[in-house]
Amino acid sequence: MPAKRRLTMRQLRQMLRLAGSGTSSREIAVVLGIARSTVQDNLRRATEIGLTWPLPGDLTDDALENKLFARNGVKQGTRRRTEPIWAELVVELKKPGVTLQILWEEYRASNPDGYGYSRFCELFRSFEQRLSPTMRQEHAAGDKVFVDYSGKKIPIVDRTTGEIREAEIFVAVLGASSFTYAEATWTQTLPDWIGSHVRLFRFIGGVPRLIVPDNLKSGVNRASFYDPEINRSYGMMASHYGIGGLPARPKRPKDKSKVENGVRFAQSCILGRLRKQTFFSLAEANGAIAQSLDRINDHVMRRLGVTRRQLFENVERAALANLPGDDYEFAEWRLVRVSTDYHVEYKTFLYSVPHGLIRQQVDLRATARTIEVFHRGKRVAAHQRRYGGPRYGTDPEHMPSSHRRYAEWTPDRFRRWCASIGPNTKGLVIAVLASRPYPEQGFRTCLGILRLFRDIACERAEAVSARAVEIGGLNCKSIASLLANHKAAKHSTEPSAIIDHANLRGPGYFH
Repeated sequence: MPAKRRLTMRQLRQMLRLAGSGTSSREIAVVLGIARSTVQDNLRRATEIGLTWPLPGDLTDDALENKLFARNGVKQGTRRRTEPIWAELVVELKKPGVTLQILWEEYRASNPDGYGYSRFCELFRSFEQRLSPTMRQEHAAGDKVFVDYSGKKIPIVDRTTGEIREAEIFVAVLGASSFTYAEATWTQTLPDWIGSHVRLFRFIGGVPRLIVPDNLKSGVNRASFYDPEINRSYGMMASHYGIGGLPARPKRPKDKSKVENGVRFAQSCILGRLRKQTFFSLAEANGAIAQSLDRINDHVMRRLGVTRRQLFENVERAALANLPGDDYEFAEWRLVRVSTDYHVEYKTFLYSVPHGLIRQQVDLRATARTIEVFHRGKRVAAHQRRYGGPRYGTDPEHMPSSHRRYAEWTPDRFRRWCASIGPNTKGLVIAVLASRPYPEQGFRTCLGILRLFRDIACERAEAVSARAVEIGGLNCKSIASLLANHKAAKHSTEPSAIIDHANLRGPGYFH
């Protein structure tokens, strides 16, 4: 028999008032807009407990509801039905494949006279609402981990200078068990952000199915309600661990309420308890944070009666995917264009690619040790990353052969271009090309020189070129400096320009 509709207290009072005035059940149903059977059922309940109109003046809505629906629907005169331990069911429901239907069947197997399925679900949801004042999200074991930075920072003192530098606090919370991880990093930049994820997965010993970051720029290039765009470097890290990225929707705080609560708890248990301690290094701060994490994860949750660590060990650990063999090595990805000298630039250093890719867009992957270049998904070049020494890293196999596809970019062509300005400029270009291990490595400099000379007279360009060769200034920076400071003047046709120069002392200074 289907359950009768539960009326509002206003409807119940109006129903009792109409019934007290002799109105029939059919007429009451029409007035209230409800089924007649619902009216009859509620009037029967009122008759059984001797409740008539007018009602006592001190009878509140809660008291009226308790009288009519006493003991959560248990019939009057019968004992209260056995209830399960709802906190244990909350834990069980987090396990993979477990549903309320299964839990109810197990409950009825041990309690044949227990609640029916609909009442069982109603009581369970009522218990869940007591856990949190807002709607609780259900998170299956091993399904999601929520990550974010705390808005608060932890101060770290330089032992030598006394300077105080504030570090960020990264916080991650697993969805099913609320098992928490936190650490301090200097910044929120991409290397620190991804490094924190690597250490997080190592800490929990596995990988959940999805990671839910806030719309932090390090993780999400473009925030969108429907189609967020994951940062490529962040996406490659997720691919390495086989985890999906699901950014929280903009302006939807409940999407990441788990980590928001974790952040607040971490702030009180970490920052609140450590506020009187002084740290002199990031390692010291993280050591103290690790101790606070033990306190957080071993704290008994009042409503559930278990700790986060117990939930994690009993429910979530087995549901996590295995870690890959190696930790992810941070790599930055960039979209770059191959220059006329068949090199690409990264952090002021240049790395060669096959000459056939001149003017093509390629993907550059930079790690702490290597530079890799990909074209349409295929790796076309790999170099050891440079931090010092020669600016160019050139693989001889990338150089053009005698049958150059791009024959217009040749040393002879640059010599002809510069010869049109004058012999000194031609000599400068010859010197630039000769100073490089490979002539093609001087193409960028030659183009830069021609661009600097584009808007000046040929005589001026000739004077600057001669001075540049004399002092060995065979790069664009030196040429630009000569032009700005007029140091090529002594090679011009106006010797007085040098004699009258304010920075020259003259021969008389030394007598």
